[in-house]
Amino acid sequence: MNATRQAIHPKITEVLAETFKVPAVEIHPEATMDSLEMDSLAVAEFAVIIKEKLGVDADSETLLKGATLAEITAFLDKAAVGVGR
Repeated sequence: MNATRQAIHPKITEVLAETFKVPAVEIHPEATMDSLEMDSLAVAEFAVIIKEKLGVDADSETLLKGATLAEITAFLDKAAVGVGR
């Protein structure tokens, strides 16, 4: 896991736990937005918050309900490198 990904995963965990009240024990790499009971509105809000916190465009199309948190983290990691993070 590179340094960027190490910085991104805790932010994702923080947003899910604090903003969406997802229990920390449910936030693991194989979890999906669907398994975390995040509906499309919550996923869209999550994307906006991630953009504000990380400066990375993460539109809800990218954060499809079927994507795992590991896949979302990898996407954000790659996008963050693209914006010079």
